[in-house]
Amino acid sequence: MTGAWNDYNDAESQTSYDLIPKGTIVPVRMTIKPGGYDDPAQGWTGGYATHNDTTGSVYLNAEFVILEGPFAKRKVWSLIGLRSLKGPEWGNMGRSFVRGILNSSRGLSDKDNSPQAQAARRINGFTDLDGIEFLAKIDVGKDANGDPKNDIRFAVAPNHKDWDTFKSGGGLWTPSQSAPTATAQPMANANTEVQPTSNPNRPSWAQ
Repeated sequence: MTGAWNDYNDAESQTSYDLIPKGTIVPVRMTIKPGGYDDPAQGWTGGYATHNDTTGSVYLNAEFVILEGPFAKRKVWSLIGLRSLKGPEWGNMGRSFVRGILNSSRGLSDKDNSPQAQAARRINGFTDLDGIEFLAKIDVGKDANGDPKNDIRFAVAPNHKDWDTFKSGGGLWTPSQSAPTATAQPMANANTEVQPTSNPNRPSWAQ
């Protein structure tokens, strides 16, 4: 008997990818793999957060697709920390990263504290981060087996030298001009569940 699952001569050859060099600046689109965990008191709604039953940590399971350049369509996976039982550091790093993502995506200098900039750094829920595009710096970390893997831990804002490096190197990506209105409330102050905007790319339970 022959067929697609019996004869592999016409199957495409495997593709082997080397690590993307550390420090490479690339535009990415971030999507969040829903973990089904909510904590409305923290503003974690919509089923986007993931809870690790072993460690007790909570995080966003993020996938980043590179949008242009020699590494276009390559994917990088990283966790954005929300809470760790070991202390606040992991969650603080996660909040700093999201601030950087918003700055990069919306073309804001990190030093801009105008009312408009402050409004643009507020989100209605994690649904606002699902599908967001920003300029990222590639890092190299380790996977669960201790092997090297690419990570993304830093978002490049317009006031950073790497922004100019990307542009002077012929980068075409530009930040979004859309941002939430000043009525959007900081998630850290949410005391009641906020219903996120419907996202057709998410499963029905995560809407």
